[in-house]
Amino acid sequence: MNGSSASSPAGSRSAGSPSAGVWEELVTAALLGTERRTPPGCPPGRQAPVALLDAAAVETVRRRAGLRPARAAKRPEPAAADPRPPLPPAAARRLALLLADRPGTPGGSGRRGTAPDLMELLPQWLAAANKHGYAAPPQTLPALLDAARGRTDLRPAALAFAGPRALWLARLNTDWRFALRSTPGGGTALPGTEESDRIRRLWQEGLFAERVSLLAAIRAREPAAARELLETTWSTERAEDRLMFLDLLRTGLCAADEPFLERALADRSRNVRATAAELLSALPDSALAARMAVRAGACVALDHTNSTHNTDVTHGTGGTNSSGDDGRDGPALVVEAPHECDAGMERDGVVAKAPAGRGERSWWLGQLVEAAPLGSWSARLGGRTPEEIVALPVTDDWQSELHAAWCRAAVRQRNADWSRALLGRPSTPEAGGPGAVSLAERAKLLATLDSAERAEWVAGFIATHGLSEAFQLLGVCAVPWDPPLGRAVVDALNIARDAGSYPWSFSGVMGLAERCLDPSEAGRLDGLLAIPDEGEDASPGAGSYWAEAFQRLVGTLRLRAAMAEELAPDRSVGEA
Repeated sequence: MNGSSASSPAGSRSAGSPSAGVWEELVTAALLGTERRTPPGCPPGRQAPVALLDAAAVETVRRRAGLRPARAAKRPEPAAADPRPPLPPAAARRLALLLADRPGTPGGSGRRGTAPDLMELLPQWLAAANKHGYAAPPQTLPALLDAARGRTDLRPAALAFAGPRALWLARLNTDWRFALRSTPGGGTALPGTEESDRIRRLWQEGLFAERVSLLAAIRAREPAAARELLETTWSTERAEDRLMFLDLLRTGLCAADEPFLERALADRSRNVRATAAELLSALPDSALAARMAVRAGACVALDHTNSTHNTDVTHGTGGTNSSGDDGRDGPALVVEAPHECDAGMERDGVVAKAPAGRGERSWWLGQLVEAAPLGSWSARLGGRTPEEIVALPVTDDWQSELHAAWCRAAVRQRNADWSRALLGRPSTPEAGGPGAVSLAERAKLLATLDSAERAEWVAGFIATHGLSEAFQLLGVCAVPWDPPLGRAVVDALNIARDAGSYPWSFSGVMGLAERCLDPSEAGRLDGLLAIPDEGEDASPGAGSYWAEAFQRLVGTLRLRAAMAEELAPDRSVGEA
């Protein structure tokens, strides 16, 4: 486009050209018909349909363009080069199909019968493409940015794949400005650790988002340098900014951060103090952890006399009275919750005011136990292992409170030994195991284990309890699922099908299976594709619905296998 055509102001366009923001009006006119609704900027009459199509064509080009029509200005600098290798042709075609299946795009209609849900496979495709280090085809960037705009979960992978050209486009189209906010430094290169002057200038003069990105980038490379940079301006920062900066120290948290975090315990902001205390409690050798261990240890003791107690105890102002007679002899844990929340406890992050409906004493106890290092309990309780400690009876109905606090501590401190003890065996009923934890707590505890152990535990849970309660647990398992877990899910789905119920109550698990089962399992599912014979107690037509669901599952698995093959680095050589 030459300079004269680019400089035409919007107001000088012909009467048949649409003005900005009339796409919806054009769509409405097309749906109602030009006899009932005259298109914007078009005269009524026999030529209205032609004018509508012309206007829609112009508007489509305008909407897809990186630069919206505007007055002439200095031409933008060319986009930075993307040095990454191009996608293999087959993978590029696949990407176009995945993006065309988005809701709201022509031909994009989501799930259809046995057809795979392509949009749900886009995150997995992007992760694989990024792993191979490919560059996005330039012609797909507008659709890719639109997809990321509509789904925030796509943004990290989509923007990494889109590369510098997408950021170039985002500066020219306000619809895509999220890409600049989501990218460290707004797409500009952050200074290296050796560029001390640039770092200091950006830290002192940059926008808040730029400072956050700078501190996060330095923390990822040199944790000590990031902390020292933060200390230079800490006293002059706003409370909300201090909270955000402090939260960035979770990355690379180590003992060297303790002096700074201890000073933050005296911060004017309660939220800053609470975050500093949380970070310190994640350092098992910190002074705060030691103080919390002393406080929590004073509340929990081992009683060797007898586990049968009939002392009525009120768990704070909102607690319940119970006798705690569990009928077993032997050692038991006796709990004496704090009677007050003193200034030292508050300084170390204990929130004094309990939530509505919660007893104060139980609220304080939970915070102390959660912040105490888990390693301190073995020494205090006779050298017992976590499994032995969790198995001890707890008197006076304090077990659920105590075990819930230990669950939170295991998640915060990433302690796999305590997580195993609190999880118990997967065959144990919910809320009936040694930790008496809910499914939500179990999911968090599972996240502290390695992927293989996690998959094995969830497979055992499904084998015992089926799929009705497994969705939350499956969500924390690594993808693709390990073979034992995949087999457990398929077997449970098969059992549900044979029971004669409709598959809709398992749609969440079926959707996970489509995305998470190993594609190599597709061949093993061929026997489930036929419509089964329906028993007398079966729901009418359930067999055909199950067959359709399994056909979609197998088709999706085979599509995922094809996607992986298309992205293989040697694929482009064979297609050339």
